[in-house]
Formats: sequence, C-alpha cells, structure tokens
Amino acid sequence: MPDLIALARRVLQIEAQALSRLEKNIDIAFAQAAELIYRAPGRLLTTGVGKSGIIAHKIAATFSSIGRDSIFLHPVEALHGDMGMVKRGDVLLAVSHSGFSGELLEFLPLLRPLEIKVIALTGDMVSPLARTARIALDCGVEMEACPLNLVPTASTTAALAMGDALAVAYMELTAFSAADFQRSHPGGRLGQRLAFEVGQVMLQGEQLPLVPPHCPLTEALQVMNAKDLGTVLVVDARNRLLGIFTDGDLRRLNLDPDSGWRNKLISALMTPNPMTASPTALAADALQLMEKTQISVLAIVDGENTVQGILHLHDLLGRGKISFSANYEQM
Repeated sequence: MPDLIALARRVLQIEAQALSRLEKNIDIAFAQAAELIYRAPGRLLTTGVGKSGIIAHKIAATFSSIGRDSIFLHPVEALHGDMGMVKRGDVLLAVSHSGFSGELLEFLPLLRPLEIKVIALTGDMVSPLARTARIALDCGVEMEACPLNLVPTASTTAALAMGDALAVAYMELTAFSAADFQRSHPGGRLGQRLAFEVGQVMLQGEQLPLVPPHCPLTEALQVMNAKDLGTVLVVDARNRLLGIFTDGDLRRLNLDPDSGWRNKLISALMTPNPMTASPTALAADALQLMEKTQISVLAIVDGENTVQGILHLHDLLGRGKISFSANYEQM
C-alpha cells in the first residue's frame, strides 16, 4: 500500500519548487507583458490546447473579473470560424508548456494580417511559440509532480500562477479598487454587501464610541478601548459630530512625548470636520471614499450632521470587527 500522505507532500513540494523557480525567472519581460495587456486598445484573448487551454480559460476569467475585456479562443475553433471575433488591437496570451502544440502553431500565423501581438507562457524559451511571440515568459519547471513526469501538474500550476501575477499587475496599473470589484461581482458575497446602503451595514446605538468635547483624553481612550473600533467620535449634547480621534492619532502623539498631550481634553486633540457619509449612501461608494482618503473608519451622519452610525472598513469587507490589542487604559 503506497504512503499516500508522503505522496501528497511530495506533490506539493514539487509544485512549490516550481513556483520558487518561476519567481526567479521574473524579469523585465514580465513588466513588458503586463504593460502590453494594459495598453492594448482591444481585448485580451487567451488560448491553449488541453490542460493549457483550461489554464488559459481561467486566466481569461480572472482578467474579466477585474475589468479587462477578455475571452478564451480555442485554436481549433479559430481555424473553423472563430477567427472572425479577432480584431485589430487585440492582444493574445498563448499558454503551452512545450511550445510545440501543432494546433496552436497552425493558428498563430492567422494573426499576422491583424498585427496581433502575442505573449507566450511556455516552458521552452527556444520553442516555435516562444520565437513567434512578441514577449515570452519562462514558465518552465524541472519536473512534473506526476511520478511518470508526464501528466501536466507543476507546469500548469506555474502557468496559472504567472497568469495570476499578470492579472494582479493589471490591477495595480488600473488602480483597481474594491468598489470596482463590486461592479464586476454583483452576485458575490462582497458584491452583495457593497450593494447595500450604508445604513444597513453600519454600527449604531450602543456600539458607537461617542464622547463629549470636554472629555479628558484618558477617559476617551477608555471608551476607545471598550468599543474596540480604534476611534472615538466627538459629539455635542445633541449628538452632532464635532470631530474624530483615532488610534493613528494616538500613535502620532506618542512620537511627541514632551507635548503634555496626556493631560489635554479630547477637543484639543481631535480632527475637526472629519470625512462623513450619509446612511443612504451605497456601501460601495463609502468604500471608494475610504480607499481614496486612506481611512478605515467613516462617521455616518444625517443632514443635520447628527451621528447615526459608524462604518469600519473591516466590517464593510465582511471580515468581522478588527480587534485593537493596545490597552489604552494603561497609557
């Protein structure tokens, strides 16, 4: 009876080694490929045969989910009519570990009249595919995880990881945000959450860390610690928002130990007129505002600036309320 546990560990070790080798292969060609996908005026086409085709399918789906118009084009179907969907300005990402796939090599010459630029993900950098491509990315592996060294395993993992790296690079180039993700994934859990109004997802009532302007900092920190949101909202007697004080403000004060801030009132240390949102605003819009201003907490107020709730980034993204480990009561 084979040791299946040891076998599984060996498979994972081989695939991990393949990814480690892949990381070492990253060079300027990767950046050029990412830029080409970003700047091409047409669509991203992906292609491949067999297991490589499945990987190409997934890469196209990933790019589509981050806003890049992408489709999978089977090379055989392209020879029988699907070439009609290829337009000038498109860019092609071809996946083939060997780089010698006959169907793929028969299809590529059809792209020349349209001047389609080709990016190759291949394990053989001197293969016909690599030589034909405008840019070739080395996805070679030393061995497959299959004991016969035949079944595509480590090689497909490497190609898939390279495709993911290109997709993440595209996200960076386009400044893709969580709000953009919501628009691409309206049916997903995050998409559904971001489609709600802020009033449906905000914290409110007893959960709110409210303090008056005459509150000493030490007492405000006790409220911050008790509510576990890393912030307090400073309000007047009618709960109208005056300012905000966050754990980030506290860290910055700690850099100035001689200012005597420990003995001050919260009104002297708060940030007045902080960023706010309405309870009727979409959560996606609130998230975009938080990303743009690089804040993690947003006060929710009505038309008279009365505090209705508070929105924390981590609750909005569905990860649960973040726990701040600092013990403010001892400061």
